[in-house]
Amino acid sequence: MNFLTWKPLRAVLLSLLFAPSLALAQWPKDKPITIIVPWAPGGSTDILARLLSQKLTKALDQSVIVENKSGASGNIGSQIVARAKPDGYTLLVGSMSTHTMNQALYTNMPFDGVNDFTPIAELALVTNTMVVNASLPVNTVAEFIQYAKANPGRLAFASAGIGSTNYLSAALFDRDAGIKMMHIPYRGGAPAVLDTVADRTQVLFTASTQSLPFVRSGKLKLLAVTEGTRSTLFPKVPTVGETLPGYELTVWYGFFGPKGMDPALVARLNKTTNQILAQPEVIKAMNDIGVVLVNSSPEQFAKTLRHDADKYNKLIHELGITVE
Repeated sequence: MNFLTWKPLRAVLLSLLFAPSLALAQWPKDKPITIIVPWAPGGSTDILARLLSQKLTKALDQSVIVENKSGASGNIGSQIVARAKPDGYTLLVGSMSTHTMNQALYTNMPFDGVNDFTPIAELALVTNTMVVNASLPVNTVAEFIQYAKANPGRLAFASAGIGSTNYLSAALFDRDAGIKMMHIPYRGGAPAVLDTVADRTQVLFTASTQSLPFVRSGKLKLLAVTEGTRSTLFPKVPTVGETLPGYELTVWYGFFGPKGMDPALVARLNKTTNQILAQPEVIKAMNDIGVVLVNSSPEQFAKTLRHDADKYNKLIHELGITVE
């Protein structure tokens, strides 16, 4: 072989040697891959993670299991992943609250929501609803604001605690609407919904996964969604921002690994995850509970993560919200 034929061949061999290969991106099968869900079983995050694990098990030919590690507004489970080896065996389905809000809310965070994780893929957007007790004599956001101003001290909002998206949504609404509602915290979203149904509290900002069954039964009224644009699932329902320009709060779920994961593993997980999220049966299962699936690259998701971390850090400090 002469020099002229060797030189281009050498370049090809070197590129094959050092280029990340999806075919080589795999895990030894001596133990399962674990997806941590940092909340209790049964919620939309848990449902999505279990669907994803079932599909990944088949697609990767590797056992993928889900473990629920709840507590401290998602911090306990998220911390487990932040401190895990970046070998692809320990992953996380987290949310905008665990990775962007908590950093500003908690004075002693055990991890950095942006810098201690590897973004794999944005998974879904959750339709966040503003619902009121069915007996409240309002049917629009504008009527609600007018009623609140005419009846000071009458309205209370429920939440799953000061560190929750329920609370932040309501606190932002209070500020933008120029009203002051009472805050009644609960240990979780389920009792907050039930007490709004029972008229112990009158309004709740919560995921459609929790509110829709009661809206359909006529026990709650759906006034609006909190995203910047109308939900594709409920196109006739207005956004809060249509009445209060600038109001917007979007809840997303994302797929993460520990910081420092092999880019080839990340690329394979991202590609496989996006393929799963595009499957009609997966789309339908999540749409049925008010969750809209999305496809993204790791780079796109990292950009969303950094943007929202800056946004909610600024907002939470403006509102003066802290959690001990």
